[in-house]
Order: sequence, then C-alpha cells, then structure tokens
Amino acid sequence: MTGAEPWLDLPAALAVPPGAGAICDDEGARKIGRGAAEGAFTTGPVMVAHASLTARRLGIAPPPRSAEMLDVLELFAFVRPARFCAPSPSGLALAMGQAEPKGAEAQATALRVAATALLKELADPAYPNREDAFTLNETLARAGWSWAWRVSGALQHQPLRERQHRGSGLDVWSRLAEWEDEAPRGEAGSAPVDSESARIRLEKLLQASGLDETRPTQSDYAAEAAYAFSPRNEEGRPRVLLAEAGTGTGKTLGYLAPASLWAERNQGAAWVSTYTRALQRQIDRESAALWPDPAERKKKAVVRKGRENYLCLLNLQDMVQAAQLGNGDLIGMALASRWALHSRDGDMTGGDYPGWLPGLFAVGAAHQASAANLVDRRGECVHAACPHYRTCFVEKTIRASRRADLVVANHALVMTQAAFDGARSARGLKQDGETAALKRVVFDEGHHLFDAADSAFSACLSGQEAAELRRWLRGPEGRGRRGRGLEQRLGDLCADNEAATSALQDAIRAAAQLPGEGVSGRVAPASGEVNPVGPIERFLVAALEQLRARTSENATAGGGEFGMECSLRPVTEPVLEAAREAAKALAAVEAPLLALSRHLEDILDDEAAELDGSSRARIEGALRGLDRRARMTLPGWRSMLAALEVGGDEPDPDFVDWLSAEAAFGRIHDVALRRHWIDPTVPLEAAVVMPSHGVLITSATLSDPMSDDPFDLARLRSGAARLIEPARTLKVESPFDYAANSRVIVVNDLMKDDTRQTAAAMRELFLAAGGGGLGLFTAIRRLKAVYERLGPDLAKQGFPLYAQHVDPLEVGALVDVFRAEQDSCLLGTDAVRDGVDVPGRSLRILAFDRVPWPRPDLLHKARRERFGGGPQARAYDDALARARMSQAFGRLIRRADDKGVFVMLDAACPTRLFASLPPGTEVQRMGLAEAVELVGDFLR
Repeated sequence: MTGAEPWLDLPAALAVPPGAGAICDDEGARKIGRGAAEGAFTTGPVMVAHASLTARRLGIAPPPRSAEMLDVLELFAFVRPARFCAPSPSGLALAMGQAEPKGAEAQATALRVAATALLKELADPAYPNREDAFTLNETLARAGWSWAWRVSGALQHQPLRERQHRGSGLDVWSRLAEWEDEAPRGEAGSAPVDSESARIRLEKLLQASGLDETRPTQSDYAAEAAYAFSPRNEEGRPRVLLAEAGTGTGKTLGYLAPASLWAERNQGAAWVSTYTRALQRQIDRESAALWPDPAERKKKAVVRKGRENYLCLLNLQDMVQAAQLGNGDLIGMALASRWALHSRDGDMTGGDYPGWLPGLFAVGAAHQASAANLVDRRGECVHAACPHYRTCFVEKTIRASRRADLVVANHALVMTQAAFDGARSARGLKQDGETAALKRVVFDEGHHLFDAADSAFSACLSGQEAAELRRWLRGPEGRGRRGRGLEQRLGDLCADNEAATSALQDAIRAAAQLPGEGVSGRVAPASGEVNPVGPIERFLVAALEQLRARTSENATAGGGEFGMECSLRPVTEPVLEAAREAAKALAAVEAPLLALSRHLEDILDDEAAELDGSSRARIEGALRGLDRRARMTLPGWRSMLAALEVGGDEPDPDFVDWLSAEAAFGRIHDVALRRHWIDPTVPLEAAVVMPSHGVLITSATLSDPMSDDPFDLARLRSGAARLIEPARTLKVESPFDYAANSRVIVVNDLMKDDTRQTAAAMRELFLAAGGGGLGLFTAIRRLKAVYERLGPDLAKQGFPLYAQHVDPLEVGALVDVFRAEQDSCLLGTDAVRDGVDVPGRSLRILAFDRVPWPRPDLLHKARRERFGGGPQARAYDDALARARMSQAFGRLIRRADDKGVFVMLDAACPTRLFASLPPGTEVQRMGLAEAVELVGDFLR
C-alpha cells in the first residue's frame, strides 16, 4: 500500500481479537499466531487500536509510548477531536464510515484503511484550522509522538503560511471564546399547556425526525404529560404525574413536546433529569427534532452536570506546564488541549471527551490526561481569581442553562443543588442560580429517584472525606500538584478586615486536627501497627475495632467483597470517648468558618460600592464553598457524633447510623461513620418536589403488577405518597410484539454457586446466539471467575469477550465497543445494566447469573421494615428484584425488529419475579441443553 507520498507509507497493522491475531502490511492481510503477534507488537514498528487492551490480550504489560508503536486511536483523536469513536478496530472502521470488519484479517485491514483515510483527511485543502493543527503537531513531534512526521507531511501537502515564530499550540485557554453575562430572564410565566397542543407539537417533532405517523400510545403519553406543565393553584401543591411508558413508546419525544411548549410560552427552562450519562446524550440528540440548526440547539438545549465533570483550564495549564518541563505526559496533554478547543462544552465524563485516550499507553495515573486529574473535583476552584474565569466551561454552562429552554441534568445535580439553594433561601440569601428556576422538572429513569436521593441526602464521616476537607482548608501539604488552600484563595480579600483574617487563620490552624494524606495507612495499615494522628483518626481506629469485634472472621480478614459494616449501637466505650474528642475537633473548625462566612457577607455589604466585579464573584464563590462545608457537611458530622451521647441504644426512627470499612485487594482503605435517611424521599420532597410547580416522574418500570395498587411502591419511593394534591398515574404499554420477538428462559439444572457451571452455561448460550451476549452479575468476584473460564472458550470460536472490572476501559467505552462489534460479548454488574442502550443485533441474549435480590445490608433491612413491614417484607424485596429484572429485560428489545432471549441461570428464581415483564412474554423452565437448542433456533 505504498503511496506516492512518504507520509502514506505505513507500517503493518496488528489486530488481536480473541484467538489468533492478524497483520496487514503492503503484501496484504494474513493470520498469525500469538507468538508472532507478540513479536510484532513488541519489536515494531506496528499500528494498533488501543495498545493497552492489545497488550492485555497478548498477556503482556501495557507498553509505554514509543516511536515504534502507532496507536490509530491517537491519530483519530488528533484528526477528529471531540468526535465519537468506540476504542477498537471495529469502532474505528464504523467511525470512518466503513462496514464492521469481521475477523482478525478484516480488522487488521480496517486499521490500515482507517489510518490512511485519516492522514488523507489532514491533507485535504478543506481540512479546518490546518495552521493550528500544524503548530500543535510540531510540539507533539518534539515530545516524540510516533505519528508526528506523518501528520506533518499530510498537513504540508497543501501550502502553509510562513511564520517567523509558532507557539506551542498548547495554550488552548487563550483561544476559547469568553462567556458574556446577560440581563436576568425573570420568573417563568404560568401559561398552561393543553393536551391537544402537546399532541400537535409531538406530531411536528416526529415529522422533523423523519417519522411519518404518530403512534397512538405516544400521542396519549404526550397529552397526559401536559398535566405536569399546567399551572398549580396553591403553593405546596405541585402537579405530579407518575407515568410508566413501555420500551418503544417514544417517551423522550413524548415529554419533550409539552416541555418545549411550556418553555416557549412562559420564557422559562424545563429541566429534564436522568440517572445515566447515556440517557443524557440520547435526550440531547433527540432535541435536534426541536431545533435542527446546531447553533440554535446549542443555545436552546444545555446539558448540565456537576462541576466535577468539566475540564478545569487551570488544571490543564498547570499539567501542560509541568509536562513541558519533563514532569508528565506532554503527548496526552497536547491531545487533551486539542480536544478542549473543539469540545462542545468541556464535559470529560460522558461528553465528547474520548475517555479511552488516557489509558492507551502505560502512563502513571498522576500524569494521565484523565478526568481524575483535569476536572475540579477537589473543591479548590478560585472562581473570579482564576485567569481563565472568562473562558471557564463550567461558568459557560451555568450561564447557558439560565437562558435555555431545555436543561438536561442528572438526578444528583438537581437534588444537591436544590437542597443547597433551599438552605440559602431559608437564610435570606440569593440562590446559586443553577436550579433557581427549577419549576418544571421531568425525572426520566424515575425508578432510580429513590437511590439518587439516598446518595444526595446522606452523610459520611470517613478518613478520605475528612482528609479532603483538610486539603480544601490547608492546601495540598507536600503534594507536587496544584492545590490552593483557603488562605491562598481568600487571603488578599480579607487583608483589610482584621476579624476576617483572624477567623481565616483560626480555621486553618484547627484543620491541622483533621486527617491528612495517607490516613488509611495509619488507621488500617497492612502491618497492623496503627498510628493515628489527631482525634478524627483515633475515632476511626476505635470504629474499626468495633467493626472487627462485631463482624465475621471472614469479613475481618480481607474486608470481604463489600467490606465490613455493623450497627453503631450499642456503642463501645472507646468509640464513645473518641467521638467526644472528634466532635470537639470538628466544632473547632466549624466555628471560625462560620465567622469567616459572616465577615465575608459583611464585606459584600459594607464595601458594595468599592468592590469590583471580580472580587465580588470571588467572595460569592467562596461563600458557596463555606456554606456547603460549615453549614451542611460539618454540622452533619457533628450531629452523628452527638447522637452517640444522647441516643443510648435506641436507634433514631428517621435514620440508619452505622460503621463501615471499605476494602480493595484484601486491604481496608477507608473507615466511616455513615448516616442515611430510612426514607430519603422526605428531603427529596422538601427540597425538590414541593417547591416545584410541576413534576413528571417517568420510566419504563415504575409499576408493580403484584400490588393491589400497581403504583403504590412508586409513590413511596418518589415522595409522591405524602403530597397534599395526589399524584396522577399513567401506564402506557409497549407497542412491541414480545410474544414473537423474545423468549424468557429459566435454566433449572445448574448449581448457581459453581462458577464453572455458570461459565459453561454462558459459553454454550452465547455460542448458540452467535455472540451478542450480555452476562449480568450480582458480585464482582463471580464475574471475574466466570471471565477467566469463559474468555478462552469464546476466543477459540472468534467471539470477543469484554468485562467490567477486568478490561482497561471505563463502563461507557466498554458499552461503546460492545455496541460496535455485533458479535462481541460483555460481562458486567449493575452499572452495565443501567447504562446499556444497544439496539439491533449487538445485544440478542442477556443472562443473569442469579436473581438480583437487594443486598441485605443494614440500610436495606431498615427500609424493608419501614416499607414492607412484617409479612410484607418479602413483597418489598420481590418488588425490587422484579424491577431490576424488568429493567434488564428492557435493554434487550429496543426496536420493533429486535429479537432477544432473556435467560436466568438461577433455578430457584420464583415465577412471581417475572410478573413485571411486558404482556406476551412467557417464562419457560428447562435444562441447559434444551435452552441452548431453543436459543440457536430462535436467533438464527
């Protein structure tokens, strides 16, 4: 494949799917054995797709970057920044508009074709911003990037302007557009949305999407959803609708129809909240039916996530500068900089950042261009003091959401921000603005609302959490990376206020009593010789002693798969004594922080005429951080500790308090005191539902047919049960023909505790289906054990097997590869079940290793007693397991022409757990051999 240009002379391309690999060079593609593949991989030069994953398949360590190792995924990231690509040869082929390559030889050929096409794309005179690309590539060349000279040749195929001096191309922060403030939008109006208008809007949306006719069930859904967008008549009486819409109903466009009408008529933002990133992306895509013009859609529809999801430009600048001095991965930082210049919104977790990019080569975790290093997840944002404040992605997104018609957020952001805004409003302070206009909200994936509220409204005093607070107050203390303590962030603003300066210094001194870096090594060292420093660490040591005394020997030895936990009460005397000292230490931090907060508020008032906009923004940003910690986190921790003194041995009727230890690789890495609401919908209702005017809670799995009232549990787990104005309910059946297109099998001749039998069963079922298999597990340990046996067996037949917690890819990338490779198989846990949206043949058989019963931990037992109570306890567990199975089944049939088989490998699975599956599904119990034959016949 030698080209006329030297930059098109490419080395051999190596593909290593399961079984034998293949190589493609100028002489064509041919299969090679594992030894030859390893030789080609280690000696080079060679092209691959995902060097680390290729190395794992060859059983060798991930390679460092070298001139001999050319990863085509890196070339894709350079040529098409912020564009989607699944990280595999097949994913590259599909992203380049090719057909999916089947087999090793086709994949190796596809790699070579993709690399050639990408280089020719650079050489095209119409390639945008060629000058910028060339400048950055020169920096990459100096860093030793293996693609650099070929990229340079391609870019110079067309003349470039002569320049005396070219910069590094890394200073993306200086080339991003700045945000601009606009006048406040004002309170949204109260114009209603009637059912007929919603039906008409839906019809227009379907036509814009290229669909000819409205499905009656979808039209009915849109008409009923309009209720949540009608004006409320009294404060505290929101219009709430619980709506179940079976898979295929088209509920996204169904609720976008009335939501968009309401936004237009009332000059306000309708919020749509999801649980998974995948659905956020899907809703954003479907909003194109409302606003086909990308520029208009960017203004009208905004995806909102927490601050910890977005690239921090100051972090990027610091890591780029460190890498330029030889302390870091300059190539990774350069590619991240190129992405930042083209990204829609700077979202690194589920947005357009290629999450697989940092893991292609062996780069130390601290130096990777990863979200862990580049987002602000440490609470150290300096707001207006940041030199990149005017180009900040977070600030842009917050401002855009204030002007948008549609804000696509997630449950966690909506709840935590609403709780925070509500607390500030109660004190007479201005709301943060991110959810100040949260008057109409759609909770899609509403079946996850309870769990999201549980996470948002809980409290946890642990070594890691307390160390994080110390770092926020005192700075990184000896770490080589960027970090600014409170004094660095606020010192100059307090310099002229003696009282504020004194409070600041008192808080910083008091924070020395909090745990520092390496707390787990002092509280739970491998040697067993504890060395706690400070009262919080002494409390955690006492807590760990109580944990070990009250848990089984097996759990104590290795922390168990889920770690350890025990009831807080009755409390041992050492825990009680240590809790008193810990509470004093926390109070010593809290008091000066509250004083500092008051002094900063005084500065805002007293110096209103003198403060410039930047200083005011810095103080307001600092006050938000202080409020979260001094008025929410620290009081929550102290209340848990104080309850030990006054509670005796009787538990609090509203909360569950317990001690826990988290374990990984046989070592305890954190100890915690935890408090959760038994019913987290109490704060959910107070913070989110009651202040709203209209709420739509929707999902494909809300109702439970085994209950006298199918929506009874949904009311309990959404907070709707306590509403003054009763919530309406709606159930719309799926239009799919499940009787014809699906099969449900319980395999009844396996021992579920024998991983060899589970692996053998999945092997035969996946082979009978010709791949496209998803195996779901309730325990990581069993998943890994099955993977070890299943992987080689599938490899012999040429079926790729991927696995969560095994492969060096995050869940989203694993699902992307699974979707791209039609015959691949995937093993995962709950996160995979909730995040899979794979229409078509890529998912055609789904197998549970056992019934997904809720884990009977202390928190679940308390909730089962509250919501189930006595003889109803079994019904509560049944309902939760039924919902999980129904959600998984819903992943299997995504389109009218999909066919799929749902298999339960647990013979003890009760038939009643299948009651939530769609009408037309029939459960068949049979042996494995019969099941394999049925799967093969049905899916062929």
